[in-house]
Amino acid sequence: MKRVKIELEFIFRASPTILYKFLTTPACLIRWFCDEVDITGETFVYTWSGADEIAELIDDIEDERLKFKWEDADDENEYLEFRMSKSPITNTSILEITDFCDEDEVDDTKALWESQMKVLQGVTGG
Repeated sequence: MKRVKIELEFIFRASPTILYKFLTTPACLIRWFCDEVDITGETFVYTWSGADEIAELIDDIEDERLKFKWEDADDENEYLEFRMSKSPITNTSILEITDFCDEDEVDDTKALWESQMKVLQGVTGG
């Protein structure tokens, strides 16, 4: 099955600093992203329904960008990236997500991210 890159963009009232905290700290990650998380150095072990997924943090610019490489990714060029910026016009934050999925899972993957972002918007105050 062919893998495809998807890029999504979401608007938040929370600052990039708050978003960064919710993407990097265990107490915040379990509020919107996973059931459990263990962070050791650059290694993030996320747990969903008892199953672990391991990601290596390969790029980290505080309040701007986080880029992860999944340990079990089939393609060496696949990654999960979060980019945060502030709109000078609306004073809102923009969170851009880059992810990869099978070509027949694009709609489901987008729906999952949209659902997760609604939860994240709720816990960050919009």
